[in-house]
Amino acid sequence: METLTQLISELVDRKSAVFTEVSDRIWEFAETRFEEAQSAELLEQTLRSEGFEVERGVAGLDTGFIASFGSGAPVIAILGEYDALAGLSQQAGSADYSPITQGGSGHGCGHNLIGGGALTAAVAVKDYMRQHGIAGTVRYYGCPAEESGYGKTYMAREGLFRDVDAAFSWHPGPVNAVMHGSSNAVTHATFHFRGRSSHAAASPHLGRSALDAVELMNVGVNYMREHMISEARVHYAITNSGGLAPNVVQPEAEVTYLIRAPRTSQVRELYARVQDIARGAALMTQTQMTCRLEGACANLIPNAALERVMHKYMTELGAPAATEEEIRFAKAIYDSTSAEDKASAAAQIGKQLAAELSERPIAEFIAPYVEKLSTMAASTDVADVSWNVPTAQCTTATWAFGTPFHTWQAVAQGQSSYAHKAMLLAGKVMACAAIEALQSAELLAQAKTELLERLDGESYDCLVPSDCRPPRLAELAETAARLFA
Repeated sequence: METLTQLISELVDRKSAVFTEVSDRIWEFAETRFEEAQSAELLEQTLRSEGFEVERGVAGLDTGFIASFGSGAPVIAILGEYDALAGLSQQAGSADYSPITQGGSGHGCGHNLIGGGALTAAVAVKDYMRQHGIAGTVRYYGCPAEESGYGKTYMAREGLFRDVDAAFSWHPGPVNAVMHGSSNAVTHATFHFRGRSSHAAASPHLGRSALDAVELMNVGVNYMREHMISEARVHYAITNSGGLAPNVVQPEAEVTYLIRAPRTSQVRELYARVQDIARGAALMTQTQMTCRLEGACANLIPNAALERVMHKYMTELGAPAATEEEIRFAKAIYDSTSAEDKASAAAQIGKQLAAELSERPIAEFIAPYVEKLSTMAASTDVADVSWNVPTAQCTTATWAFGTPFHTWQAVAQGQSSYAHKAMLLAGKVMACAAIEALQSAELLAQAKTELLERLDGESYDCLVPSDCRPPRLAELAETAARLFA
């Protein structure tokens, strides 16, 4: 009698070309936050062709959707992402920095693979449910803007996970493992200053510099760093410096901030302090300041009950074997990274394993499951799902050992054959875990009990207020036209 992993592998392998083609096309679209129209449309069309019913524009997200198969409880969610990062354009398959379009976008966090891997899982679960007459519902959540707009936060705020019994996700990386850890909560906000233009030499006393306000705000936040918890992170980018002419007092300028901390309450406090600093900068320069919330997400709540099931199936499935050609390309990618990146990667896994992976930089093993809680400094809107429903994630070796996240090296590997194999492995793991959850009331009860214990009396408190809505595609197009006119 065939095992569940064998049955799911057969179902996935039968349609693997569809899944990898979808992933590759999303890689080519490389659409950034809230603008993923082509990527969402492709996923929606593929899911419809597989028998899913698709609801578009959920939670006010033009590029968000939910695709459902089946009916009734239990309800299992598979979380898909598909947004790229600005400024990371890169030729696929090249171990040298080689942008396709200078300044263009690219999938430096592998979200094309996340979207494709989640598609793999959802379709495999659907096919298995049909073959074996399993009751319940499987849903693919099409989640835009994970990188900074945080689409899942809007979905969670609007109660779209209220009837979900368990959720599964995954992320590309350099290892095959099941994650057990938390993440930083984050708020992303943009501060716009408006002053008064004047001739910087003839009448500077009549001008009020918005750029001065941005610089003073940044100085103030930098002084704040000494007086916040060490786990917090605050970083920024000046998105509008007010112009290129030094003899003009800049009438407007803009800076955008990410404010992170281990708990949502800590982020709220830091965000309030940053807002006060911005107001102070406006007062000092006699400019006007407006603040626009871009998005936010909570800290991640892990679930060991679901994670142990994922790890069981990952171990049964085993890591894909790499070809010598794949090893050569991965070695070229590894060699292209800095000495600091290599040292950082080695510190996380130990000298012996690091030495082995430096020669064969594709992980062909499954890391043991470790239930000791760790916290990553980065953030993910999967966290907002995890506050509402038991949630588990895995990672598979889509990238060469030592590949830094959010780099051209990650983009270069996004269409590689070993990334495809790792994506399909993630899909199989999620599918197997989802099917066990569909058929095991005991597992779902354990997972829900664990979630309540970890929350310890707290309830979900969304960092995005109810009157804040995600940007619409038409608004983003108008903004782009204005900026590049």
